[in-house]
Amino acid sequence: MIKILKYGLDNEEIFKRMIPKVDVKDIVKSIIDDVVERGDIALKEYTHKFDKADLDNLLVTEDEINEAISLVDKRFLEVLEKAKENIYQFHINQKKTPFEIKKENGVVMGQKITPLERVGIYVPGGTASYPSTVLMDAIPALIAGVKEIIMVTPPMPNGKINPLVLAAAKVASVNKIFKIGGAQAIAALAYGTSAVPKVDKIVGPGNAFVAEAKRQVYGVVSIDMIAGPSEILIISDKYSNPRFTAVDLLSQAEHDKLASAILITPDIDFAKEVRKYIEIELKTLERYDIARSSIDDYGKIIITSSIDEAIDIANEIAPEHLELAVNDPFNYLDKIKNAGSIFLGRFTPEALGDYMAGPNHTLPTSGSAKFSSPLSVDDFLKKTQYTYFTKDALNSLAYDIDYFAKKEGLTAHARSAVIRFENE
Repeated sequence: MIKILKYGLDNEEIFKRMIPKVDVKDIVKSIIDDVVERGDIALKEYTHKFDKADLDNLLVTEDEINEAISLVDKRFLEVLEKAKENIYQFHINQKKTPFEIKKENGVVMGQKITPLERVGIYVPGGTASYPSTVLMDAIPALIAGVKEIIMVTPPMPNGKINPLVLAAAKVASVNKIFKIGGAQAIAALAYGTSAVPKVDKIVGPGNAFVAEAKRQVYGVVSIDMIAGPSEILIISDKYSNPRFTAVDLLSQAEHDKLASAILITPDIDFAKEVRKYIEIELKTLERYDIARSSIDDYGKIIITSSIDEAIDIANEIAPEHLELAVNDPFNYLDKIKNAGSIFLGRFTPEALGDYMAGPNHTLPTSGSAKFSSPLSVDDFLKKTQYTYFTKDALNSLAYDIDYFAKKEGLTAHARSAVIRFENE
């Protein structure tokens, strides 16, 4: 049963991050080294070992994609298209524009924006499939202008990819799809093999092995973030429906046994009602065992003296998802400093953001919302500066450069500025 804690009395328990550290560094390193050494042969062996699938070809063919589309009901395809449009409309506003500054002395300075050439998106398999992740990761890349999007995802034991995931890839204009998962997929994207092209950046969530692999290949390629288990934090007053609140908490608990679901409220009676409905609603879930473990091990209800105090706690926790289920939620919006994504009001459940609203659902976790941002168009762009100086413009600064550089002990720097004017 979910714990009820009192802020001020149970602060150690409230702020303790209980996510266990799974040490998979050595295993992941050996997998990466093996893929670098043996390429596609290693990928096929790991796919047999971990996914129980025997593959002749790692690439998903056009026939397989068409077959998957034929297996997906028309209603789902319509929903995918609607979600795509909403995601597109939100992210198109993130697109950056270049700028250029021209000064009277002939100096020109600016910044140009260049999309990455090729990116890899990782889509988890295993206990669940996530076509929504395909849309969220691929559409910002499309808007940025990325030329080639490579998707990797673990196959089912029959060697096929979940048709829903392939349908989403088709809708999101993914260029190539490979039937590989885990650390081996990250290694293939980072270093390239005969079949799998090397990419410039890898995005998308995964398990502990995927997260560790992304950590280890960073520097060879760029990555979006190191994602941990899913999190939801709800700040609510007593006027919310306790059953709605309970189900919203369970919507993240059913993701993963390590997921955390937290409610913060000033009202103890409301808290007890929510706890009652969590127990009732748990029994209806297909993923009961997962949600049960999450709620029992990582679930919390925190009692505070006020909504403002609840926001202070939320800012310290810095959750992935934050629901602000209070009257006039916009009055509190500026007070929330640390959250991956904020859901305002009583009719904005976190699941809306997972699928249909438009803002991205690939978000910082484990407190990293204090310094990280959601996946965006920016993740697929490079910013490059440029500078042009005339001779007279350089002359006006050359001896300042000379002076500054010598203070740092960099005499070649200093000389490079003044040597151009030595004979004048």
